[in-house]
Amino acid sequence: MSAAPIKSVQVFGRKKTATAVAYCKQGRGLIKVNGCPIELLEPEILRLKTFEPVLLLGQERFSNLDIRIRVKGGGYTAQIYAIRQAIAKAIVSYYQKYVDEASKKEIKEILMEYDRTLLVADPRRCEPKKFGGRSARARFQKSYR
Repeated sequence: MSAAPIKSVQVFGRKKTATAVAYCKQGRGLIKVNGCPIELLEPEILRLKTFEPVLLLGQERFSNLDIRIRVKGGGYTAQIYAIRQAIAKAIVSYYQKYVDEASKKEIKEILMEYDRTLLVADPRRCEPKKFGGRSARARFQKSYR
């Protein structure tokens, strides 16, 4: 058997119906989404959103970690937000499990101060349509005469 067990954590990020599962382990600083490097992520405009956790915490914190992300469901934007949440949660849980509590707390504070949705899922969902109208809340026009 191998000498040392692999240090790894598995976390997920969610936004609407998109779910991103991040698998974080010791490595060379690679971040891949569905097998492709994060630098090639589409749409290009939202690519910077996925880099936010890395830019906030600094590249040196990610230099000895590999993060592999599988994402499915939702649209482009929801998937991007799910990915960034998965990356942020992965680094926090890795530091909690394998490094120390003080650095985990510091990371968590930096992320929370910038944007709470990096660590906490947004509970808002689309409201279903009801009868008697064209949408969830709008009703058909009513005539009295």
